[in-house]
Amino acid sequence: MQTNQTTKPFLRIGTRGSLLALAQAKLVQSKLAKFNGVDAKDIHIEVIKTSGDIIQDRPLSEVGGKGLFTKEIEVALLENRIDIGVHSSKDVATQLPDGLGMFAFLQREDVRDAFVSLNYKSVDDLPEGATFGTSSLRRAAQMLRHRPDLKIVEFRGNVQTRMKKLEDGVADATLLAYAGLRRLGQTHIARQMIDPNVFMPAPAQGAIGIEARQDDTRTRDLIALLNHSGTAAALVAERHFLHGLDGSCRTPIGAYTEIDGNDMKVIGQVLSLDGTTAFEGEVTGHVADCEEIGQHLAQILREQAGEKFFESFEVR
Repeated sequence: MQTNQTTKPFLRIGTRGSLLALAQAKLVQSKLAKFNGVDAKDIHIEVIKTSGDIIQDRPLSEVGGKGLFTKEIEVALLENRIDIGVHSSKDVATQLPDGLGMFAFLQREDVRDAFVSLNYKSVDDLPEGATFGTSSLRRAAQMLRHRPDLKIVEFRGNVQTRMKKLEDGVADATLLAYAGLRRLGQTHIARQMIDPNVFMPAPAQGAIGIEARQDDTRTRDLIALLNHSGTAAALVAERHFLHGLDGSCRTPIGAYTEIDGNDMKVIGQVLSLDGTTAFEGEVTGHVADCEEIGQHLAQILREQAGEKFFESFEVR
């Protein structure tokens, strides 16, 4: 984004260019301006096209998995072209490039998936053999576990693109993160809210994360004002759980965290690609032990499923 101003911006935000990504970046921009007593116009938003935006004809699991929506933003961070990257936290890899870290999470939105269809009101209302569109291995596996008769079709793109695909008959229905619909002001397209205990969300779903350079103490101090401690604890647990199982997009994994005061419960799920096999577990503990809780949950599911189960997801 070009500017005629010669003064150095107060802060530079890097983001993808989708409507949802821009809405999230503008929310961070507004909060940073308010908390730091500056004009929002002095916090610049730089749109960066990522590999995930460019590659639209193949499933994410085939072209690199997690990190495709953050790689170019992270390069800009490391080259000091921006000060922070604003991400949908579920898109962020569990292992970050050296020198970078996730240092703030905004308060989490609704974590649930929403059923979206132009002709059907719920998952159970879909006729036998209907087509369900998704690019998520988790959603596909969970849907097949509930409705093995459905046909899964590849379904990538932003919300607007996916709605157009529904109109064109590419699929009869899909699932979208309700948090994204709320941020876009499009909750009206949700026909059914999915119980997170049945269809567990993706780890870190519903939370905006802010990435920065580890040695940039000024920026880290500025964004610390936005950090929501409960959300941060939940995401630390879920990201460590994800990392302990796989951390990429090749394994269907769900997680759901409940926090009550200083107590937290993290529920995890891993499924076979066809949904016929699923393993679940839960760990409770103090929020201060969120990292260990996530690691312990991953260990429990690994022991339940066995290593041969996870070897089946390795790239062939």
